[in-house]
Amino acid sequence: MSIVISTDKEKLDLNFIHEFLTHSYWASGRTKEEVMISIKNTLAFGVYLDGKQIGFARILTDYIIFGYIMDVFIIEEYRGNGYSKLLMNTIMEHSDLNCIKTWMLATKDAHTLYQKFGFKAIDDPTKLMKKLVTK
Repeated sequence: MSIVISTDKEKLDLNFIHEFLTHSYWASGRTKEEVMISIKNTLAFGVYLDGKQIGFARILTDYIIFGYIMDVFIIEEYRGNGYSKLLMNTIMEHSDLNCIKTWMLATKDAHTLYQKFGFKAIDDPTKLMKKLVTK
């Protein structure tokens, strides 16, 4: 089996990505158009096993100061094989991202994975703010 991680957006399977995200806890109900626009405006990583897409992640970044890791997933049938670690390692070592000073992400259930790459809980979460817009 051959695993490939690519930032070539032409290879991404938009239907596959949308199907997963719209059923995830963090992107439930996201439209296909929203997925398409979000990919267009970020650095996207597709994970492929023997040519079939099995995972995805994208990075919102200015390529120098800040990077936010988003929409990370490996589909359930391929979990437990180290693919998420390989994906995270590829992201963290990507030449376009090696100047980033501050990385952030949000997770409900993958703390152990991200801790392996130096992520930790925010020291003072009272400094962070958010605004949710509902239409």
